[in-house]
Amino acid sequence: MSSSQQIFLTGSSGYVGRNLITSFIDQGHAVVALARSDAAARVVEQRGARAYRADLLSGDLAAGMHGCDAVVHAAADTDHVGGGARQHRVNVDGTRRVIDAAGRAGVARVLLLSTESVLASGRALVGVDERAPLPRRAIGGYSRSKAEAERIALAANTENLAVSVLRPRFVWGRDDTTALPQLCEAARSGQLAWISGGNYLTSTTHIATLCAAVSAALRYARAGEVYFVADQQPVEFRAFITALLETQGVAAPARSVPRALLWALASVGDALAAVSGGRLRGPLTRQQFAASAVEVTLDTRKARRELHFLDAITREQGLDELRVAARTHGAVRAT
Repeated sequence: MSSSQQIFLTGSSGYVGRNLITSFIDQGHAVVALARSDAAARVVEQRGARAYRADLLSGDLAAGMHGCDAVVHAAADTDHVGGGARQHRVNVDGTRRVIDAAGRAGVARVLLLSTESVLASGRALVGVDERAPLPRRAIGGYSRSKAEAERIALAANTENLAVSVLRPRFVWGRDDTTALPQLCEAARSGQLAWISGGNYLTSTTHIATLCAAVSAALRYARAGEVYFVADQQPVEFRAFITALLETQGVAAPARSVPRALLWALASVGDALAAVSGGRLRGPLTRQQFAASAVEVTLDTRKARRELHFLDAITREQGLDELRVAARTHGAVRAT
């Protein structure tokens, strides 16, 4: 990415969006941040962006994109439980509106932030790369809607609009207002348990490494291509979650639940939710199961080779950041 670009960012007040603003501003770029509320506008302006007040689903996005060199579409409904029509509107219709607006505004490049969950089936994903096909039957609304968003985005790739996709896995680190607070709350309340011991591997993506990959993709990503992004080495799921909890002074659980039992409960719960219109649910969904109950490890060699990016921070350095932040500001709490 050349110097002094202007970037239009969606999802700007969320965990990833806030950190992307800081990263872009630190590199000397200008950021126009989509903000649907006064509170969101204040968040992005405090980070140094210019807020553009509009709604992803109804506002005039093209007007905000005029003069921008690139669009980073980070907005998403990540609900792994309910999903439904709202999730489809945000993830599918929202992506279609962003791509359409970028084309009308004359933007040269769009980068869609997607997820490895587009491949989720409930089975282990071991060292998968970008050649792995999307499953014929999505495991849940999140996977289904994000896969459709990818199809829409990549189909819009033309000579005048270069569209690329990044798929990070398990974003973590400083300023985390998503996964870490939820994990801590589950552990404190006794609701967290290991699945068949939790001794399988997982890929993770520190927020700083994701920001570095986004900047690299805006500069080097090939049009029409998908890239997996993750920290260099996978880690044992149980060991990593235990370390995350330890940074907040929270003890990890000891109990374990058989994987086969949880899969059966998730399948029954999803069936109940389907026939009851969401009124009845099980203890977890198959979408949640696929995200945390089996190995999910990514082969990131394509991204590292073509985007020329390196990990911005080691896993231990990232954990140390969280320890320092907890001592300074207190442990995180679910909101």
